[in-house]
Amino acid sequence: MSAGQTSSQMALRDPDIRLMLRVRADDAPAFAELVERFQHRLVAVMHHLVGSAHEAEDLAQEVFLRVYRNRKKYRPRAKFSTWLFTIANNLALNALRDRRRRPVLPLEVQESGPLGTGPAAPARDVPPAQNLQQQELADVIRRALDGLGERQRVAIVLNKFEDMNYADIADVMGLTPKAVKSLLSRARGKLREALQGYIYMDGDAPPPAEGDDGE
Repeated sequence: MSAGQTSSQMALRDPDIRLMLRVRADDAPAFAELVERFQHRLVAVMHHLVGSAHEAEDLAQEVFLRVYRNRKKYRPRAKFSTWLFTIANNLALNALRDRRRRPVLPLEVQESGPLGTGPAAPARDVPPAQNLQQQELADVIRRALDGLGERQRVAIVLNKFEDMNYADIADVMGLTPKAVKSLLSRARGKLREALQGYIYMDGDAPPPAEGDDGE
């Protein structure tokens, strides 16, 4: 935000900022609306970062608790979602570092569908074989994300699941847009390698069948 921009000017462009300014003014219904608006997205991002649905829900609650506790200090300097996911990123990284100091439990890959945050209920009228394929894909995606470094994982999750651009991700992670671009490039390369034969990213065409000369 430039020096000349006021909170009012920011709020005109971002309805989430308007909502947070109401929270700052101790408007209880506004906070409930804020939680409802962001809870699913926040839990989904946390789940992709930490790998546990239960821990993701706990961390999301902690994010909202910190938002509420710091409401009086809130000053809009960027999009509200950028500020919210900055808090989320810090908590997720702290949780991952704490986990390394404790015995490691298996990640709960069985808890979610390929991109979801909750139990993957069998789809109606879907053959059991297809449900099994979806679960296998969820496992592959989970392991592929786990294979990324912490910062690469944060960058790819914010880009893919929150549709954030380089500048917004840079704000969340405290990096330059150039550094984010480099992180994403390396992360995509690792994911392509890990997911080869399962899914294709960024419009990549599937490899030609063996013996296909492309004609």
